[in-house]
Amino acid sequence: MKKCVIAGAGDTGDSLPVYEPGAFYIAADAGLLTMRQAGIAPDLLIGDFDSLGDALPEGIPVITLPVEKDVTDTDAAAAEGIRRGCTDFTFYGVLGGRPDHSLANLSLLARLSQQGYGAKAYGAGFEITAITNGRLLFPAGRKGAAAVFSWTDESSGVTIEGFKYTLHNGKLRSNFALGACNSFTGKEAFVSVKNGTLLVMAAVSQ
Repeated sequence: MKKCVIAGAGDTGDSLPVYEPGAFYIAADAGLLTMRQAGIAPDLLIGDFDSLGDALPEGIPVITLPVEKDVTDTDAAAAEGIRRGCTDFTFYGVLGGRPDHSLANLSLLARLSQQGYGAKAYGAGFEITAITNGRLLFPAGRKGAAAVFSWTDESSGVTIEGFKYTLHNGKLRSNFALGACNSFTGKEAFVSVKNGTLLVMAAVSQ
């Protein structure tokens, strides 16, 4: 799998992009500042630059988007990653700040998962992974808060094991937060779903 790392200008919490050889790095508009904070020179800068401004850096390929468009800069960055053959996406700085942007980025995670891509985001102290008709494993020793939400109207065949509150072949619905306020127990844990898309939220391990 070819990995794509995309940085936005939102809250990163204690999580910044980490350099991985072979990964493709995209800064979405002022996400360039997030990349710089991590000491990474992105392979591509994309956006309408309403937040970064006109002082674009030299030496980095740039795709300039119109201000009036149907997608966010982050969404456009993911589309460019797909165009370049990436299949596994990790986002930083795409949560916090404006709630409409945070919700749009969670929607992007879910859509990527539904299209068969790996999709994960870090921000506000959490790691959020979208899974569709699949399974997500956490190794033993994980601590902290966790939550599982259904993005689809209904997700069936949901199993949550190794957490304080468990569920066996149950259902989660998008309009009822049954999976909120859970936590790891230190045991190996996993979340699986037979039909539907889940957003699995886990506190970032310190």
